[in-house]
Amino acid sequence: MEYRTATAWLQDLRARKISALELTDQAIARIEALDGKLNAMAVRDFERARVAASQADAALARGEMRPLLGLPMTVKESFNIAGLPTTWGIPGTQNIKVQQDAVAVSRLKAAGAVILGKTNVAMLLADWQSTNPVYGTTNNPWDVARTPGGSSGGSAAALAAGYVPLELGSDLAGSLRVPAHFCGVYAHKPTLDLIPDRGQSPPGAPVFSVSSRFDLPVIGPMARSAEDLMLALDVLAGPDDDMATAYKLQLPAPRHAALKDFRVLVIDSHPQLPIDAAVRDAIAALASKLEQTGCKIGHTSPLLPDLSLIGSIYLRKLMAFVGSTMPQPEYDQAKARAAAILPSASDLQSLSALSLVSSYRDWMQADFVRVGLAHQWRNFFREWDILLCPVMPTPAFKHDHSPMERRVVSVDGKPVAYADQFLWPGIATLCGLPATAFPAGLSKEGLPVGVQVIGPYLEDRTPIAFAALVEQAFGGFVAPPPL
Repeated sequence: MEYRTATAWLQDLRARKISALELTDQAIARIEALDGKLNAMAVRDFERARVAASQADAALARGEMRPLLGLPMTVKESFNIAGLPTTWGIPGTQNIKVQQDAVAVSRLKAAGAVILGKTNVAMLLADWQSTNPVYGTTNNPWDVARTPGGSSGGSAAALAAGYVPLELGSDLAGSLRVPAHFCGVYAHKPTLDLIPDRGQSPPGAPVFSVSSRFDLPVIGPMARSAEDLMLALDVLAGPDDDMATAYKLQLPAPRHAALKDFRVLVIDSHPQLPIDAAVRDAIAALASKLEQTGCKIGHTSPLLPDLSLIGSIYLRKLMAFVGSTMPQPEYDQAKARAAAILPSASDLQSLSALSLVSSYRDWMQADFVRVGLAHQWRNFFREWDILLCPVMPTPAFKHDHSPMERRVVSVDGKPVAYADQFLWPGIATLCGLPATAFPAGLSKEGLPVGVQVIGPYLEDRTPIAFAALVEQAFGGFVAPPPL
């Protein structure tokens, strides 16, 4: 019962096989039974949820047909919900009053969703683990000694544990896709600006959209099926306007309706980052099954943009933004460190340090390169429908809350710098491309392994539809054995 999809529950609600209040109470009971172990729920709003569920039941009895009417769900802690704290994990911000819902939250509520509360995040949304001094550490339902990912880690854990069937998260360096990969669920990073992020602001900051200034982050849905991602996308997508729910955004239809018609370039190696055998094996197994359906599979293409160039430009833009928000004393220290590095240094650690204190001229030069890469992607997607590749170099790793610069991950037994893992998520992020993460299998240790499929700009329905077809053909979400 706990692992039914949002689509299935909505059918039951409309058929009056279950009431919204009963479904909400089931979800609350599940959270209360399991969250002592997982700590996925940062903020609970159960009483207001029960009121909203009762109102949804009354609307259903009147014959209303809203897309999410009566469906319980949760959202990432970083989104504003009137009357609840938004802290981003920063101590001392719990009492800052939030008086207005984020645009995305407003759209979910208008569609009839029942919001149970908010799920845990990484401190400042800046880690692939979800821990902070306000709400503590979230554990992976597959193995509580491991991270569920970040920064939407509480969201993925809530889905994998069967709390709710639908979630709202955000993504800059894989914050939707990494938790989906680590927890064996689905997530969609939309095309840049497809869903407005207004109202996902640091505590106490003005409520505005940061995407207009920092053109990398997005917000998007998470679920336990690809069909539910499409359902949520239809609710959330549209221009940043309070009246946008009155408009129906017409995105291009999926390119194909059968796996045999897809042209898929599969890559499992990166020139700057090794990939663990567990991830390579899962991708190889999936590629083999796809090929048996008649799907056109390729492993190399001269049209694929330079992955090293994508990584370096993404890092330059990301760290330039990070530097722009640093307190002056820290920024002065960063300038002193950068002064000791040769400007021609190209290793990732040096490039990161230099980019922290880069100029507007540096930013624009990086952006000129990005425009060229976007053009290369347009040419690539004339020959290929999607790019299938890893989300991260390994399955979920064990909790490690040491200073980030000291952390490493083990890839086939060899240490790799923790920060270098951004390279796979950054492929889609740099040029604002849509990417859907979905489960591809289990490692020998019994941990989920996900993949991402990257699609053409604004063709979000194509990677989601592909994930749905894979799910129908080979299976999808698997419940964690401990639960």
